[in-house]
Amino acid sequence: MDEDADGCNTRQEVLLAEAVESPTVNGRCTITGGVWHSYYDDTDVPNARGLDIDHLVPLAEAWDSGASGWSALERQRYANDLGNARALVAVSARENRSKADQDPREWRPTDPGALCRYIEEWTVVKSRWGLSADPGEAAALTTLADGCHDARITYTPAR
Repeated sequence: MDEDADGCNTRQEVLLAEAVESPTVNGRCTITGGVWHSYYDDTDVPNARGLDIDHLVPLAEAWDSGASGWSALERQRYANDLGNARALVAVSARENRSKADQDPREWRPTDPGALCRYIEEWTVVKSRWGLSADPGEAAALTTLADGCHDARITYTPAR
């Protein structure tokens, strides 16, 4: 979707926001060139086609954590959340596909240095949207967060 009617859809907006080397944008938000950093695997990606836009908290996980009770409009807002840079992230397609719909109990970024950021962002997205954590997920988050001494959980509620 193109929420701000500037010709760029959500994927393109995330790509433009997260580029570490700015791409060229032509016509109807056609993106060429540029470089992105996939923090999950600490990899620079020189082609937007090698990236997926990851719902940090996957859509299926959101559904199971409370989104099933939302209206279609709320679910659309969640799926296209550009109001917090942590909700949607440009990552290598390989990492995103290995993650699929798993939570931090089942999947963690390949780069060990990304773990605290990932746990912080997971917690922010869940909190921002008022989503629950099942007991296994909560236990994993608590255990993993023990090693994250500088994490700061700040957010503006989305709902």
